[in-house]
Amino acid sequence: MSSPDARLDDATAATEAHPRFAEALQGLGLEVEVRRFPEATRTAAEAAAAIGCGLAEIAKSLVFEADGVPVLVLMDGASRVDVERVRAELGSGKVRRAKADLVRETTGYAIGGVPPFGHRTRTRVLADRGLLAHEVVWAAAGTPHTVFPLDPETLIRHAGATLVDVRERSA
Repeated sequence: MSSPDARLDDATAATEAHPRFAEALQGLGLEVEVRRFPEATRTAAEAAAAIGCGLAEIAKSLVFEADGVPVLVLMDGASRVDVERVRAELGSGKVRRAKADLVRETTGYAIGGVPPFGHRTRTRVLADRGLLAHEVVWAAAGTPHTVFPLDPETLIRHAGATLVDVRERSA
């Protein structure tokens, strides 16, 4: 007889995604191919190398604090978030990267595995317009070893994101 923990492990292995994220996919009626890699896909570069896609085809889910309130920013893997542009977009006084404990508390996931939706709490989401330049983007599926592909429009819609321009401009 298997223990509840063993059944949870079986369910996770069957879907490859984090159980909370698998539940979110089911609730949204989304069927995506979740891929698990033996090497970590914590960073955009690691994920792109494992998948065999371009760095810009990775959709990073980055948590920031805007005046102490968490906000998720979806950004392509080749770009960096311009914190000043996020601040202006939100009308906030101060914006900074969230610490690991706030990321986990807000999303329910560890840094390097945060998906674009399926979070523990309802959080404001901003999606950089640059994601729309791709037919398909790859995002974390709730663990540092799992990713899934989705067209950017669907990803942005299911994340409940506001489309914005918050990437750093090259000098």
